[in-house]
Amino acid sequence: QVQLVESGGGLVQAGGSLRLSCAASGIIFSINVMGWYRQGPGKQRELVGTITTSGSTSYADSVKGRFTISRDNAKNTAYLQMNSLKPEDTAVYYCNAVLKKWTWGRWEDYWGQGTQVTVSS
Repeated sequence: QVQLVESGGGLVQAGGSLRLSCAASGIIFSINVMGWYRQGPGKQRELVGTITTSGSTSYADSVKGRFTISRDNAKNTAYLQMNSLKPEDTAVYYCNAVLKKWTWGRWEDYWGQGTQVTVSS
């Protein structure tokens, strides 16, 4: 089976930084896009940003210039560097990966369990 495990969440003061990691493990042939999503209190889950296999990134307007997504393809791991954090960034952050488990398999969507990020004012 495939597992995505996020780590690195926690409590930080406004203006601070955190780095989240998302490690994919299990039977994996290839990972296409990896993404970060978040769900704040009383809000719907929203896209934070994505990164392709080649390293192309895209971001939500609310985090552009503050957050950076990167990945290590050899480790099947994605990272979310969050700088200049604001209280409105408080949310559970989820990792997503679109991957194949074998050569002839189909692309499937997998999610991590989420990690809490709390930004105090």
